[in-house]
Amino acid sequence: MSRRVVVSGVGLVLPQGIGIDPVWAKICEGVSGVGPITKFDATDFETKIAAEVKDFRSEDYLSPKDIKKMDIFIHYALAAARIAITDAGLEISEENAERVGVIVGTGLGGLTNIEKYHTVLLERGPQRITPFFIPMIIANEASGQIAIEFGAKGPNLCVVTACATGAHSLGEAFRCVQHGDADAVIAGGAEATITPLAVAGFNAMKAISTRNAEPERASRPFDRDRDGFVMGEGSAVMILEELGHARRRGAKVYAEMVGYGYTGDAYHLAAPDPDGDGAARCMQMAIRDAKLSPEDVSYINAHGTSTELNDITEAVAIKRVFGDYAAQLPVSSTKSMTGHLLGAAGSTEAVFSCLAIRDKIIPPTINYENPDPRCDLDFVPNTAREVDVRVVLSNAFGFGGTNATLAFKRSED
Repeated sequence: MSRRVVVSGVGLVLPQGIGIDPVWAKICEGVSGVGPITKFDATDFETKIAAEVKDFRSEDYLSPKDIKKMDIFIHYALAAARIAITDAGLEISEENAERVGVIVGTGLGGLTNIEKYHTVLLERGPQRITPFFIPMIIANEASGQIAIEFGAKGPNLCVVTACATGAHSLGEAFRCVQHGDADAVIAGGAEATITPLAVAGFNAMKAISTRNAEPERASRPFDRDRDGFVMGEGSAVMILEELGHARRRGAKVYAEMVGYGYTGDAYHLAAPDPDGDGAARCMQMAIRDAKLSPEDVSYINAHGTSTELNDITEAVAIKRVFGDYAAQLPVSSTKSMTGHLLGAAGSTEAVFSCLAIRDKIIPPTINYENPDPRCDLDFVPNTAREVDVRVVLSNAFGFGGTNATLAFKRSED
């Protein structure tokens, strides 16, 4: 029999702030984290806005020596992990180190330093490349550095599945604890790609918003007047722990993780299957894995990117899975506030899903002003809603047609 898995700690480094409850309060209040880009001079770019992490001090989490060895996405991951471990009250010692794993992924890795050192190479030559360049940029260094920092010697993995990374990381951590390979796993995603190359690339795809005059209104999932997603950055990490292990140490529990679905569209390099087949099967898999029925679901935290193709396809998929019940089921996109954190999006939204269960409140979809008739669901427009949230699905879909759905429920015992 598989072991039960609970969420005993969470950590957030987001455009809305750093921590847990202050960030969650802003999400429930509908506070946007989108503003003008300050990471670089965006004067010549079509898009001049993003959801940047503000007031983050790497020196609060790393030594000056270590700061220079790591890309900023690793800084964010280490900070979120420290917040989550502290929140969980998890002590890692020689006695339990081999039973604590780390599964933290990223979508694009150390793009900031790839761009920086490519310029150094061209302008100053190969001898001026730092010996830390490769460890700075490779995706699995977030997991590796977290393990080194906290002494976690259990399974150590890095998932890279584009915008589904954070959710797949949590799903694989769930399986790891379920199957007895670890008693606790530090899991989630991190991203820091508000860079000239990334913004130019997404502009070339016509994927991101150019509503530069109204940054806070730019991310508008499921709204008829959307014009693309808004890039975000940050990290979200969870502590997933075997129920008995959490009980024995008196840990608090946010929610129980009960289901994981993961499928592929096999359709297109970037666009979702317009029939919603992969997304629908993914949600069905998570519901089946959780041993629930569709009508048990209280709320869906949608992938909801604010792109036409994604929004319409996700709405179609939800209706395929839930049938007539879909009309009664609250669905919201917190990307309307955080922007799209790419590899950290799925774990961010999973944290929000657990906080919704804890506080019995559904965060809103802000900027929902002109409903798209092709997306005819209850998107919890503009104002949070008090609801007895018992079961949540959290969706994350990525380029390449990769899909992930996580199922959480209130822990009754």
